[in-house]
Order: sequence, then C-alpha cells, then structure tokens
Amino acid sequence: MSIPISTYRLQIRAGFDLNAAAGLVDYLHQLGVDWVYLSPILAAEAGSDHGYDVVDHSFVDEARGGAAGLDALSAAAHSRGMGVLVDIVPNHVGVATPSSNPWWWDLLKKGQSSRYAEAFDVDWDFGDGRLRIPVLGDEDAPELLIVDGQLAYYDQRFPIAEGTGDGDASAAHDRQHYELINWRRADSELNYRRFFAVNTLAGIRVEVPWVFDESHAEIERWFDEKLVDGLRVDHPDGVLDPGAYLDDLARVTRSAYVLVEKILEGDERMPAHWQAAGTTGYDALGDIDRVLVDPAGRASLDTLDASIDDAPKQSWLDLIHDTKRAIADGILRSEILRIARLLAHDTGALAVGEADDAIAEIAACFPVYRSYLPHGLDHLEEAVADARRRRPDLDDAVDLLMPLLSDPTHPAAQRLQQTTGMVMAKGVEDTAFYRYSRLASLTEVGGDPSEFSIGLDEFHSRQENRQAVFPASLTTLSTHDTKRGEDVRARIDVLSEIPGEWRVALTSLRELAPLGDGPLENLLWESIVGTWPASRDRLHAYAEKAAREAGNSTGWAAPDEEFELRMHALIDSAFDNPRVAEQLATIVERVTLPGWSNSLAAKLIQLTAPGVPDVYQGSELWETSLVDPDNRREVDFELRRELLAGIDGGGHPAIDSTGAAKLLVTSAALRLRRDRPELFTRYAPMTAIGDTAGHLIAFDRGGAVTLATRLPVGLAARGGWGRATLLLPHRPIIDVITGAEYEGGELEVATLLARYPVALLATRTQ
Repeated sequence: MSIPISTYRLQIRAGFDLNAAAGLVDYLHQLGVDWVYLSPILAAEAGSDHGYDVVDHSFVDEARGGAAGLDALSAAAHSRGMGVLVDIVPNHVGVATPSSNPWWWDLLKKGQSSRYAEAFDVDWDFGDGRLRIPVLGDEDAPELLIVDGQLAYYDQRFPIAEGTGDGDASAAHDRQHYELINWRRADSELNYRRFFAVNTLAGIRVEVPWVFDESHAEIERWFDEKLVDGLRVDHPDGVLDPGAYLDDLARVTRSAYVLVEKILEGDERMPAHWQAAGTTGYDALGDIDRVLVDPAGRASLDTLDASIDDAPKQSWLDLIHDTKRAIADGILRSEILRIARLLAHDTGALAVGEADDAIAEIAACFPVYRSYLPHGLDHLEEAVADARRRRPDLDDAVDLLMPLLSDPTHPAAQRLQQTTGMVMAKGVEDTAFYRYSRLASLTEVGGDPSEFSIGLDEFHSRQENRQAVFPASLTTLSTHDTKRGEDVRARIDVLSEIPGEWRVALTSLRELAPLGDGPLENLLWESIVGTWPASRDRLHAYAEKAAREAGNSTGWAAPDEEFELRMHALIDSAFDNPRVAEQLATIVERVTLPGWSNSLAAKLIQLTAPGVPDVYQGSELWETSLVDPDNRREVDFELRRELLAGIDGGGHPAIDSTGAAKLLVTSAALRLRRDRPELFTRYAPMTAIGDTAGHLIAFDRGGAVTLATRLPVGLAARGGWGRATLLLPHRPIIDVITGAEYEGGELEVATLLARYPVALLATRTQ
C-alpha cells in the first residue's frame, strides 16, 4: 500500500474541473503537497457543486472534466511523484432528476419487475406495491400533465409504464409503480431508505454483489489503469455492513490506501478489522481545537451561557438526547417505523405504538453513530440501559426488543444500525450544535462541546495513541463539512481567554440589535466575530441556516417570518448601525492578533503531528468560511501562487490580513515532511522549563521538533516567555520557517519564537 505523506483537498465542479486541477498540480507540488485529494467525480446531478448526488456510476462526470480530465490530472500528479485520492459515495445516489439516473428511472417505470428493484432499499408492501415520492406541494388538486409521453408535475418528469398512459394524467398516475405524495408526508410515510432525511438521495444496497460490482466498475478501472492511488469513502455508516463493504473495496483496489468518513465519539475507536487506514480526521481536529482553549474561561462562559437562555439549562447529554429524539419522532420517523414493521411479527403483545416508541428512544440514547454487530454490542447495551433509565415505562418493550435488536442476522437489527447514525448526525450536528453556543468553536463535526478544553498531558497522550494505533489516518482542520473554517474557530477560541470582555460586548450587542433568542444571538455574534470582515450576503445566508437548523425560533418547514426579519436586521446592524459596528470592531480588534497566533499554532501542529495531514483547498491562507455551501467557495489560486513565489524569494511575511505568514508555515511544514520523512518516525512530548511553560506545545517527531504557542492572551499578560527554556539535542538545528540556525542544547523559548508564535526545528543537513 502506498501511503500519502500529506494531501490537499480540491472541490471539483464545472467551474473548477479536473483539467483546472491538473493545471494546479505544479503549485501544489511547490507548496509541498504529496497527494491530490479530489471530491466526488462520478456523474452527478446537473449543477451539483459537491458531487455527493451521483446519478451514474459508470463514468466520470463530463461537467467535471470527464475521463480525459482524470487522465490529465493523474498524469500531472504522477509525473511529479504525487498520488491521487478520490472521494466516493457508495451509500446513495441522486434522484432529484429521475431521467438523469438510469437505475432510478427504470425502477419508477417497471416497479418491482425492474432489474434495479434489488438495488434500492424499498419497502414495497408499505406502499401497497408503489414507491412513494414526496414532491407534491400543498395544493388541493396537484396539476399533473402528460408531456412527451412522461408524467409532468411543473418542471419535474416521471416515466409512464408501458400501456398505462391512457386517459388523463391523474388516472395515468394512479396506474404507475410510484405514487407522488405531498412533501410533508416524507417524515413518516416514505418507503425507501435515504441519506439522512434528504428525499432526493436514495440509498442503494451495495451489499448485493452485482450492485457493488456495477457501481464500482469505473472505480476499479481507475486502479487497473493506475489513475488513482487511494479512496475516501463517504458515509460508510449508511451501508448495511461497512466492514464487508471495505473487504469488497479492497478486492477491486488491490488493497489500496482507503480512508472512511467515520465520526468517532469520545474514546470510540474505528473497528480494527476494517480494511481502512483510518478516518478523515475530525477526531484530530477536536484535539487541536481544545488544547488551544483556556480552561480558566469555562466557568465564566457557563455563567454567561445560562444567563442568556430563558429555557431551563440542560446538560449536553440531555440536550442531545432530546434533539435526537425529536429527529427520530420527526424527519426520520419513516426509518423508525420501518424498523417497527420488521419487528411486527415478534411484537404483537405490545400496545400500538409501543415498539416504535421504544425503538426511537433507543436510537436517541445511542452513544455513538452506530454499532457493527457483533462488534459494538456494548454500545447497544449502553443505549438500552439509558433508555430504561429515561423511560422505565418502556421496560417491557425493551425486554422484548433487546434480543432481536442485538441479533446481527435480524433485519430489524441491521436496519437499526443504519439508522442510529442518521439520528445522531441530524440530532447533534444539524440541531444541537446550533443550540449550544457557549463556545461556538467547539461545536464541530465529531466533537463533544461538553469537553471544553484539554491540557498538555492529555493532548500528548492522544497524539501518542494516534501514532501507535492509526498513524496513516487523515488529520484535518477544515473540510467541506465543517461548521466553521479553522481560522474562524481559532479566533473564537480567544474568547475563552477574555470571557469578561466577551460578556460586556455580547450584552451591548444584544441590546443594540435584539433578537429574542439568546443562544442564537450568542452563536451569531461569535460567528460574526470569528469570520469578520465577511460579506453581508454570506452572513445572511449563515444566519438563516443556523436559525432554521436550531429550530427553536424558526424552522425549515414553517419559517417564522417576523423572527427572521429581526434576525436579518441583526446581521444588517453590523454594517449599518454605527454603534453596533463600533462595538463589533472593538472585540474583533481584541481577538484578531491572538486569533492569528492560534491559527498558526493549529496549522503547524496539524501538519506535523501523527497522521496524514490534509490541507483543505485555500486554507494555506486564512480560512474564514462558515457552514456549507460557504466553505465551498471558489479559491483564488493565482494569489496563492504569487504569495508563495514571494516567500520562496526570501520573504518573511508579517502576521497580517494577507495570510502570507500562514502560507509560509504551511509550505515549510509540508516540504519538510515530504522531503525528510526520516524526521517523522515517532512522537515524544517535550517540556519547557519555566513559569510560562504551560503556554508551549512542544513535541519531537524523531528529529523534527514542533513548537507552538497556546493561550497567547494569557502569555502576553505575563509579559511574554520570560526565562522559559527548552532542552534540545546538542546538534546543529535550523528553524525551517524562519531559517534561523542554532547549535542546540538549552535554548530560551523567547529566542526560538522571536518572529512567529511557532517554530519547526530540524537537524541541519550537511
């Protein structure tokens, strides 16, 4: 297996296709990148910027450059000794435009007699032999037409089975193998598996051999022709048996480097028997974020958080239980009811609704995304114990269900495993993260915001564990899914050092631009401070998404117009109200410099710590994006080329708004890791001596020594590093960031970090 030293993630789309990516390879190589990492490239819905809505697995999307574009990108990378990693989507396909997806079109046209009926996960009995498609609006009598031999509803088209198109459109519709239903019925009446609650993404059954083979034939060609060197697997928790799927994938890739988008909770580990090198790195992101948060700010921020919320304060675990339960009873009730139907033969003794109540409660209590029975049975047992504690009235139902749900061969147990991850993602990431605003930088994918911060010893312990267990796992700071870009979080982290100042600022801002939803106000103002200066349009879009995802004062299904007017007025006030602008400018100025310090620290740590570091497109400069689609904005690569050329010409940029200092740190770390891999063979914590030693993160990777400042506000308040010293080997060393040379031994930290808040020391070559 070829393992990358580092990767660089590119979002491939019509506006930046594979040919454009091929033209960027020289810059990436100069930056120090080892492998190019591509978003999904198989044929997707027209206009899709992300590519996770694949409509045809048999070819590379022409809009993304097609097969010729992949050839060009692969040739450009391989000619420079670089590899190619591609994101794939095995769990679901895009069905928003039925005619674009040949499998789905055939299914709609032929129903259960379609060859592809086996490929999709449909409960035909529940739909009385018809597939329910939730596309109709709220009109009393939807206007259906027959246009060019197809059933038409506004601009949507559906096939008509042979011999069933006689009469008017309504009558023809009633004879089809599908039933168009009101979109509001999707929550509880759908009869096909989806990706989460997205009706236009239908799950496919890759556990069926021919479905796997045909959906992976093009992927296998990439490896047969040595175009691609590794894969990133999207949402493996959605497939029936992720371990078996990875075994199948290893067969077609010849056991190539494979990563899985597996979200780990707490101390959870990826199953060791999986044929995967590791995860996509959210666990590493959480560790780096938390070592940069000041534990001393927790009590003050807790008090502030409690004071702005009129609702009774809940613990994090109680909050996410309730949001997950709301999801199980709401947008994912279709999935819960399907599990109950699979158990109907065994649960006749229960009262009506008791089985699905118990199933929903167990799903809401699940401590991780899913189990992989028999692996992870302890997680199911933990969920059941918590369900019993919270709902003792369900004891009889749980007694009956537990033997069935713990049986790996029972269809209901299999379905529950595919469902709990959906409930977790929608209930936590897409709901609770928008309600829990104590420190917004901690509400990140895969993170537990109840873990406020970690100390140096815990941080080092986690890195040692990563080095020992999954050294080839990816690490990241920003992705196409992060709620806030890495430098937004780095700036928000500073608030943990100045909680009193933040309380004063927030109180003033809330008085000047009242909204009537304290937690959301805190979330919005933290995010505005973190990303400032951001455009008005970007902040309006973020506020709308954040408010509707939170679901406390408005929502997607029934937006509260009056509340949203106030919410948009809050955003406008940052631009139009001089008093708001003045208050915002004051707090932004306070956090900007220490925020940049945190940013450089986080970047250097991630690029040099154990694991395979990924640089998300553009994040070699300041990455101030918010949640998608904002984090998929176009990147100005020409600017980055120019700045890198200036750095390579001997420049030592200041830490300022250009972000060139971050580019310097990124290129220095990537190049050292690529060009001198022998310096990155272990992980050994290093300890500074002196009163300010707690502000230094220091570790030796086997010859490369990383130094990074933490809690910069507190350090400045103490007057700087003072006489803090670091013991280094007595040999000639160089800081590859600044070019400064030292003879080793006992060196003052203030000297080592005189120019930047970070340093990367390496043994000098002769």
